[in-house]
Amino acid sequence: MEPTDVIVRPLVTEKGTHLQQTRNAYTFEVNPAATKPQIKSAVEKLYDVRVRDVRTMVRKGKRHRTRTGMTKRPDWKRAVVVLDDNSKIELF
Repeated sequence: MEPTDVIVRPLVTEKGTHLQQTRNAYTFEVNPAATKPQIKSAVEKLYDVRVRDVRTMVRKGKRHRTRTGMTKRPDWKRAVVVLDDNSKIELF
């Protein structure tokens, strides 16, 4: 997989911003088929940083109501990437 296929987008949330400031950890939405080594190498290549740890979780899609009945949003995968102390990503 190419690095741009692994990382879908960075997640900018209140919790993610707190993790950036306190633990030097960044959150990304990633491809559900991506593994931890693939995520690590993709972040290192795209952002030119050194990754110390990768934690992943699969988030279940929420159910919501439509005109024709109940449907479900797709499941997605989130990765929390902890960087080395000397590395930093400027997201904005």
